Amino acid sequence: MPPTTFRGLALDRFQIDAIAALEAGNSVLVCAPTGTGKTVIADWAVERALTANREVIYTAPIKALSNQKFRDYTRLFGDDRIGLVTGDLVIRRDAPCKVMTTEILRNMLLSGDKLEALDTVIIDEIHFLDDRERGTAWEELLIYLPERVQIVGLSATLRNAKQFAAWLGHVRNRWVEVIEETTRAVPLDFFVADVNIGMWPPAEFAKRIANAAPPPPDRARERHGGDRHGGDRHGRGDARHGRPDRHGGRGGAARMPTTTHQDVFELLVDRDYLPYLYFCFSRKNVENFARSLGQRLPRSLVPKERAVEMGARLDEFARHDTGHVLEPELRALYERGVAFHHAGLHVQLKALVEELYEARLVQVLYCTSTFALGINMPARTAVFDGLRKFDGKMLRPLTTREFMQKAGRAGRRGMDEVGHVVIRTDPQEWAYNERSLQSYLRGEPEPVRSSFALSFNSIVNLLERAGKEHIREIVEKSFLAYSLQAEARKLERDAAALTAQGDRKSHKEAEKLSQRAERAQGRVWDDVQARLGFLQNYGYLDDKFQLLAGAAVLRHVQIEEIFVTELVLAGVFESLDPARLFGVLCAVNKEFGRDVRPRLRIRGDELGLVKEIDRIRHNVVVRDSESMTGQDVCWCPEMVPYGRAWAEGKPLAELLDQLESGADISGDLVGAFRRAKDLIGQLIDVWSDDPARVDELKALIRTVSRDEVLVVD
Repeated sequence: MPPTTFRGLALDRFQIDAIAALEAGNSVLVCAPTGTGKTVIADWAVERALTANREVIYTAPIKALSNQKFRDYTRLFGDDRIGLVTGDLVIRRDAPCKVMTTEILRNMLLSGDKLEALDTVIIDEIHFLDDRERGTAWEELLIYLPERVQIVGLSATLRNAKQFAAWLGHVRNRWVEVIEETTRAVPLDFFVADVNIGMWPPAEFAKRIANAAPPPPDRARERHGGDRHGGDRHGRGDARHGRPDRHGGRGGAARMPTTTHQDVFELLVDRDYLPYLYFCFSRKNVENFARSLGQRLPRSLVPKERAVEMGARLDEFARHDTGHVLEPELRALYERGVAFHHAGLHVQLKALVEELYEARLVQVLYCTSTFALGINMPARTAVFDGLRKFDGKMLRPLTTREFMQKAGRAGRRGMDEVGHVVIRTDPQEWAYNERSLQSYLRGEPEPVRSSFALSFNSIVNLLERAGKEHIREIVEKSFLAYSLQAEARKLERDAAALTAQGDRKSHKEAEKLSQRAERAQGRVWDDVQARLGFLQNYGYLDDKFQLLAGAAVLRHVQIEEIFVTELVLAGVFESLDPARLFGVLCAVNKEFGRDVRPRLRIRGDELGLVKEIDRIRHNVVVRDSESMTGQDVCWCPEMVPYGRAWAEGKPLAELLDQLESGADISGDLVGAFRRAKDLIGQLIDVWSDDPARVDELKALIRTVSRDEVLVVD
């Protein structure tokens, strides 16, 4: 019989069922809303493996989640039993329980690591398999893992779970049990908030706004980013417009003012809906909104009885704050119970904010999407500043999965009877927001679709290990191939049904369906063959698919694969001193945002180097690789002096003083340093037959591995 309690907690039925399936030797795919308790199943699997002196690996899509699980498991099981391997950081690589990013485990398997003692792999946010840029690593991981290894897949949003589990069971020759829970432990209620109408459930809000006066024409413009002091997005400041009455309405608003984050704050305070998360899709707004609220608060939101604790925690942080990142303004903001969090935030501040929020000292947290992904930090209320986000190319609506991932943060199990989800809107936005909201409330997340496309690095490694036919075997095991084959079978059935009708029109339609079926069946392998052809055309492989010089380099390079390989082949790195090499490696893995203005300049003696790299970046090989992958190559010459300065020992604070930006980008800069360090490790493998060069690169890794680069953020 499976346990009905775990660590003193009574288990829910879906948790008991998942544990029973694992005890029976099956893999499981657990689909349950955010905050329901999926991680209890993962924790049970970790404890089981450690008790049996077996190994277990926990993988996650983002480093922040990996780092949080590392901290959690270290507290639960002890330092000596938990390791962290993320590319950026390696801590106790030989520990029986390792937390790592998915790509790291994929790379271990791709290199031939047998992982003999591995018992279980937990894959958090397994629906990331459909991520366009990174999803292939998930499929490769699931294909490469030995069949004996149990899989624990976790997802809050996997609409086609049975199809996915059927594929996984087919690939791994092992039954995969689907465990679904649709009821949240803490139910959600939904509200729409507008300064003119008040805060109401969507249906009531729609009735009230239909009876309201139409907004003046000049209010119907697109909203823009706020200023540093949190003004509304038209730059008109953030003036109060009177408080709502106790029924949620508001009187005397002659010009129907724009609804701001501070209007939402007042509505939530009146209802005692704190603490809350306020989701924005702009780092600049995240920071500006937090600062403006902090400046306008008449008193701290931190409970009086906990103010001393807040001060003690900040004092403790300050004692170890050698980089002086906790500036007086930020300390004052935190002491008022307000903070902000985004991917570009200084790594130490990010960890501090998470600690304060987890301790329930921060009452209002403005954050971007990264805070919604896996990190176990719920709130009483989740607020959306809008329902559209810029994806790098266009402004698009949130998917149902994205919306529910964030909304699911509302409601703290054991503390709240209900969680609240609030959408800030204005009359001119309501028609759009209403359509999106209706779609979200139907609760049908998008099905997971495969984004499978083997990287050039994976292809040459598989070629070296087992040859072309093995690649085809891998490809035909992909979820994409499985889905397309299912589509092809349906098309063939439809074609047969049309043919049976006997008339000429039906016969033509049947022929078209048969052709579509044939194309579907061969599409995945055709794509791989195109990449093999690319590698042959540009001299990476010979006509028998044997690795030539280019492929011998490429098999070690995983960051900007073709571009970096072309730089190696052209000898660009050979003459560079270590600091300058590090600068270039930073520049090929990270670009400054559009609103960042770097002040450090490229030295005169580096202009020729930059020109040479520009030439290679735009050569036919690199451009054709961009066309084939659909991804732009990264090359940001402005990053070179910042990477060089870090390698020369300059502190992060000094480098940040040489950057103008509307938001904190220290986390981005540290991320560039970490990925460059990872790339050095790949180049060490490239130059493994040159001991002097290897020693020089190892020394460079030691030099750049300091301060913020070593922080577990």
